[in-house]
Amino acid sequence: MATEFNPYLPEFHADPYPFYHRLRAEDPVHRSSLGPWLISRYADAHALLRDRRLGRDFSVFLDAQMGDSPLRRMLGNTMLYNDPPRHTRLRTLVSKAFTPRMVDAMAPRIATMVETLLDRVAAAGRMDVIADLAYPLPVQVICDMVGIPRADHALLRTWSRDFAATLEFVLPPDVLARGDAAAVGATEYLRDLIRERRHRPADDVLTRLIAAEEDGHRLTEDEIVSTCMLLFSAGHETTTGLVGNAVLTLLRHPEELRRLAAEPRRVRTAVSEFLRYEPSIHMTSRMAVADVEVGGQAIAAGDVVVILLAAANRDPARFVDPDRFDPERTDNEPLTFGGGVHHCLGHALARLETEIAIAGLLHRCPALRFAGTDQPAWLETVTVRGLKTLAVAFRPETGTAFVDAAPL
Repeated sequence: MATEFNPYLPEFHADPYPFYHRLRAEDPVHRSSLGPWLISRYADAHALLRDRRLGRDFSVFLDAQMGDSPLRRMLGNTMLYNDPPRHTRLRTLVSKAFTPRMVDAMAPRIATMVETLLDRVAAAGRMDVIADLAYPLPVQVICDMVGIPRADHALLRTWSRDFAATLEFVLPPDVLARGDAAAVGATEYLRDLIRERRHRPADDVLTRLIAAEEDGHRLTEDEIVSTCMLLFSAGHETTTGLVGNAVLTLLRHPEELRRLAAEPRRVRTAVSEFLRYEPSIHMTSRMAVADVEVGGQAIAAGDVVVILLAAANRDPARFVDPDRFDPERTDNEPLTFGGGVHHCLGHALARLETEIAIAGLLHRCPALRFAGTDQPAWLETVTVRGLKTLAVAFRPETGTAFVDAAPL
């Protein structure tokens, strides 16, 4: 079965973990019939994420797929598709604007956003976790941080969704067309907003990106636009998936759901287990820039390597009883956010949003349970694993508001 590994099969979408198990056991450094090498063991994945012989410069493939298009130019200006030294310059400057202190300061505002979203459904006793909470929350958070006016959130939501779709491995023509349109629309919009911030600075990420300087270097306007789109897209899709997957996991483990509802401060530790057990990012890709030997296999310079993060997260050589969901698991270091120089810049924000969203949901929506089917409808995407919908029911809430009940 390992030699037939294909992430586009319907049965893979339904449950990828049996495929990961076979691959890890039978052919852990596997040359896929689709072309890339597949890495499924934790030790190999952990090492390769930090190996400078693997990079993220996919110019050859991007040029072949996109030519000199608006989308190609936007992707080329992001940290995601650059290696050092340009990646170092971009990340250093962006890090000055997107700081841990700024993320921490967002906690009360995120709690208020969660409260407002749950207010809309609390009396009904039913909700779609994706449409009512997991999807709108990260859009509001990142738009608020960047400084997008509330009236324009829907625009950015559409553009970021279409941009994020182009981060998949297979890009049909319609996906590329929507990605180009998103790049054009977002560039025009953000350039106008940048001009406004240059004249009237604000307390937001966009103003900080404009002002960021390191050793005389600043971000160009194109780099600021591309960085904003990356923040919107990466932060939106992955956090939506993470929150939805976390709720699904708890519904499938009702005893743990009850324990977390009774002890909300345990949610912080549980987030690491959500990231390990049912992550929203299942794989990431690298390009070998030099020959590398992994598990006795010779990977040549120019080869594409796909690191199966979700497979590594359930490697029994690294985690005891890896297929068991255990919110109290210690020594828990999932690889979901990657590693090395390309470690996800927004990992702390994604954790914080998930922690507050789950704690708020369990507080405001007691006796949470499936409404209708317990068979999830998964997105057809490969890189991002998330739900299309997740209908739940609960006891209509009449108690203390979440933001008034000892927020995390």
